[in-house]
Amino acid sequence: MSGPTVLIMAAGEGTRMRSSVPKVLHPICGRPMIVWPILSARDAGAGRVCVIVSPDRDLSGALPEGTETVVQPQPDGTGGAVRAALSVVRDSDTVVVKNADHPLVPAELITNLVDFHRDAGASATVVTVDRDHPESLGRVVRDSSGEFERIVETKHPGDIPPEVLALHEVNTNMFAFDGGALADGLGRITNDNAAGEYYIGDVLGALREQGRAVLVHKVDDVSVNIGINTRVELAMVSAEARRRILERHMLAGVTIAAPEATWIDADVEIEADAVIEPGTTLRGRTRVGPRAVVGPHTTLIDSILGAEVTVPHSYLVQCEVADGSQVGPFAHLRPGATLRKGAKAGAFVEIKGSEIGQGAKVPHLSYVGDAEIGADSNIGAGTITVNYDGFRKHRTKIGERARIGSDTMLVAPVNVGDDAYTGAGSVITKDVPPGALGVERAEQRIVEGYAEKRAKEADAEES
Repeated sequence: MSGPTVLIMAAGEGTRMRSSVPKVLHPICGRPMIVWPILSARDAGAGRVCVIVSPDRDLSGALPEGTETVVQPQPDGTGGAVRAALSVVRDSDTVVVKNADHPLVPAELITNLVDFHRDAGASATVVTVDRDHPESLGRVVRDSSGEFERIVETKHPGDIPPEVLALHEVNTNMFAFDGGALADGLGRITNDNAAGEYYIGDVLGALREQGRAVLVHKVDDVSVNIGINTRVELAMVSAEARRRILERHMLAGVTIAAPEATWIDADVEIEADAVIEPGTTLRGRTRVGPRAVVGPHTTLIDSILGAEVTVPHSYLVQCEVADGSQVGPFAHLRPGATLRKGAKAGAFVEIKGSEIGQGAKVPHLSYVGDAEIGADSNIGAGTITVNYDGFRKHRTKIGERARIGSDTMLVAPVNVGDDAYTGAGSVITKDVPPGALGVERAEQRIVEGYAEKRAKEADAEES
C-alpha cells in the first residue's frame, strides 16, 4: 500500500511570537520549524507532503524540494485548513493531519499511527496524550465503554462543563483518516461555536454519528503535544531537540564532554571517536571526521573537518580542513579557506579564500587572503598577503617548500617560487624566482648618543 498523504497545518498567525518572521520559519537547531514535520513525514514514508499556508505568508524558500502547498484563504480554524486541501484529500487513500508548530513528533509515531489506523480499518484515528495541566487544549471525551465519543475544544472555557475541564486526556491535533471519510466529514462540520471556527476534531464526531469507526491512539510521550506559540516555548522545544541530537551522536560513538555546554545543529554529521569539547557550537551542514577533537570553545559553520583534525578555541566558516591538520588556538578561517592534509593554521591566524598546501604551516599571527601556499612551505609570524588595492582583490601564489620570513608583506599580485625565501621585514612587490631570496629593507642607521641628546632637549624645554 502506498505511503500516506501528510497535511501539515501552517497557516496560523503566530501573533504571540511578536515577530515579523512567520512563526514556522523560526529556527530550531539550525532548521526552520516547518522543516521538522516535513522531514519527519518523509522519514515515515509519506507519499505526499502538503503544507497548508496563509495567503500572506511566503514559506516557499524554506520548504524542502518536492513539498506541496495549499493556501487557506481565511483563518477559519483547523477544519478550515484541511477543507482548503479538499482536492488533495479526495485523491488520497490515507491522510495524516498534523500541526506545523509541533516539531518534536518523530517519524516512528506517524508510522505507528498509520499502521494502527489501517490495521483496524478505521475511518479516523486521533492521537491523544495525558497532560497534567491541559489548560486550553481540546479534551477527549470517552463513552461508558471507554471508546471515543467526542473532542471538546476549551479555548473559551466559560461554557464547558467542569467534568469535561477536569479531564486530562487531550487531543494532540494529529489524526489519521480514510481519505473518503475525511472528505465527507469536512462537509458535515460547522463553525457554530464561540470561536467561530471549523475544528478538524469535529470531523470525528460527525463520522461517529454515521456509525463509522473512530479510534484513539494514545501515547505516553508528552513532547509530541508540545506546541510553539511563544519564544519561551520555542526555547523549551529547542532545548529538547538539542538534547535528542546530542544523545543521537553520543550513542553513535561521539564523545561530547559537556552536553550542557554544547550546541549541535540537526544536520551536522560527526563520525565515531570524534571528541567535542565544552563550549563548542557546530552549525549548518558541518561535518566532523573520525578522531577529530573540536574545542573547547570552537564554532564551526558549514565546515568540513577530516580525520584527526584538532581545532581548539577557533571560529571556522564555510571552510575545509583535511586529515591531520591543526587549527588554532584563536584562529579564524573564513569562507573559502582550505587546508590540505597535515597543514597548520596556528594561533591568531586568519585565512580567507586561500589554499594551504599539504604539510604547509602558517604558525601564528598572520593574515592569508586570496592566496595559494604550496606543500611544506612555512609562513613566518606576522606575514600578510596584501590582497586589496582599494578597488580589486588580487592573489598571491607561494610555491612548495618556500620560507617566508617573519613580518613579510606580500603585495599582490605576486608569486614566490618553489624553495624561495623572503627576508624578515620585507615588503615584496615583485615575483621571487624559485630558490631565490627576496629582501626589501631600508638600510639600518645607528645614531650614537641619541638617548642622551633627547634627555638634554627635554630638560631644555622644561627650563
